[in-house]
Amino acid sequence: MGALHRGHFALLRAARRRERSVVATLFVNQTQFNDPSDYDAYPRDEAADLAAFKASGVDLVFAPSTDEMYPAGFGTRIDPGPIGADLEGARRPGHFAGVATVVAKLFNLTRPTRAYLGQKDWQQTRVIDRMVKDLNLPVDLVIVPTVRDPDGLALSSRNVRLTPDQRQAALSLWRGLSLARDAWDDDERSPTALADLLKSMVQAEPLAELGYAEVRHALTLEPVTAADPPLVIAVAAEIGGVGLIDNVVLGEGLVGEAEVIDLPSAK
Repeated sequence: MGALHRGHFALLRAARRRERSVVATLFVNQTQFNDPSDYDAYPRDEAADLAAFKASGVDLVFAPSTDEMYPAGFGTRIDPGPIGADLEGARRPGHFAGVATVVAKLFNLTRPTRAYLGQKDWQQTRVIDRMVKDLNLPVDLVIVPTVRDPDGLALSSRNVRLTPDQRQAALSLWRGLSLARDAWDDDERSPTALADLLKSMVQAEPLAELGYAEVRHALTLEPVTAADPPLVIAVAAEIGGVGLIDNVVLGEGLVGEAEVIDLPSAK
């Protein structure tokens, strides 16, 4: 959706290494915003994005207008079902119907062999995976690991809206995830205990309003009774009116290889 950062560039590099041709789509999709003010505030700089695409070796950019994507009389929406109803779906009603609909349209219009998605929006990857399978769309998904700043903050187009104090507060998400991940590495297998560690770190930050802190099956997003892979530890919080999400995925082969960067641990 534009406002490109190093996380997007990681997707482009991953595609460029593997593919003969790389197409990027650029479209701020109004139908996935349940809050109009959030849509209005979403950062946009098409000229900078196009320059970044060119520098990244993209062969073609598809940047339709809203009228092209949603002409007069448009009335079809894709309901992603239960996998899109919880977590972000509960926080943002209608969000994943908007995501599924626009991604299906973009797939149909660009006809990719493979689509490269970022791990940070983990539930979104599961919604799109479910849609691709249910609708028999001929595209394979490649999940690229989350790209972070050296202090651990997950890159997001929304980060530019954070004040310096709010950005420091946003680190509570990664610190909580690191605490839970380190406990899992030390053989903690209680989903409740892991989620509580994550919650405690975020709730201790005065500027952060916790949305959820959950341990789920990584592929189905269903609750688990034991924290065994495949697993996702997911968190959402609002800081200064900016919604942020992050996660840690545990299990082999679920995401690609991470770019090498030294990140702080909870230990």
